[in-house]
Amino acid sequence: MSEFDLIRRYFADIGPVRPDAALGVGDDCALLEIPPGQALAVSIDTLVSGVHFFPDCDPERLGHKSLAVGLSDLAAMGAEPAWSTLALTLPAVDEDWLRSFSRGFARLSAAHGVRLVGGDTTRGPLSVSVQVHGLVPPGGAIRRSGARPGDRVFVSGTLGDAGLALRQILDGADVDEALRGRLECPEPRVRLGRGLRGLATAMIDLSDGLAADLGHVLQASGVGAELELARLPLSPMVADVVQRAGDWSLPLSSGDDYELCFCAAEADAARVEAIAQAAGCQVTAIGTLSKVSGLRCRLPSGDLLETGMTGYDHFSAG
Repeated sequence: MSEFDLIRRYFADIGPVRPDAALGVGDDCALLEIPPGQALAVSIDTLVSGVHFFPDCDPERLGHKSLAVGLSDLAAMGAEPAWSTLALTLPAVDEDWLRSFSRGFARLSAAHGVRLVGGDTTRGPLSVSVQVHGLVPPGGAIRRSGARPGDRVFVSGTLGDAGLALRQILDGADVDEALRGRLECPEPRVRLGRGLRGLATAMIDLSDGLAADLGHVLQASGVGAELELARLPLSPMVADVVQRAGDWSLPLSSGDDYELCFCAAEADAARVEAIAQAAGCQVTAIGTLSKVSGLRCRLPSGDLLETGMTGYDHFSAG
């Protein structure tokens, strides 16, 4: 099968037809028309075999995740997904693998109205790069830099599930399927992010761990935060690890949650809850921002947790 046959068979018609995509897959460039009164939000992520996913990962789930991580970035800005491009590097043509991968990618594309409008395929070590494009009213994007002292800190969903699944896999233990789904098939919180426009003062998606990602918000906004660890939303399995071992690293520093962490005024807490319910998503208030810089984590006992926890960094010394 040639490169162009591969593209035509598996990637030429992914996602709903959009009137703002004047020309998509099949030419040298896509032609996209940004609707009046909208700004363009763009993000790109690369997933590499052996780094971001296991080589024997279910290709359908990999197709889903490769798009989901970008949609999570759009959600964190309050943007509406519109288009995507895909660069796929393959060691060889495996039609069963391609069929499953494209099925996962297409299903999530359809769910969020995303049209695949171009990309590239090449031979080499397995990796997937996806660029996503979203639309947001000018000045309406939720940035990391708007948080204020006194704001409450919220997170969606539960924390640490993907990290626990990864730990179980690396330990050779039986992996809980619900946890594996959280690692391999995350659900981007697009509807929640869009609903928080004009309400959240700052927001970020949790890809590298709560402590690290919230730290980016604190630095960009020039504020500090105190988290109440007893309020962290944990699944029963993660809560069991925390309680048995006193190990807070799963909810604080394990990556791949792809939940939203955001800040909002205390007075807006009821509105936040209503938006979350409308989006079909749980949110939890876990802390408060202050003028004192840095991140402080208060244990259920009332003591401060001594921690130097950081999130995943591709180029850290460790």
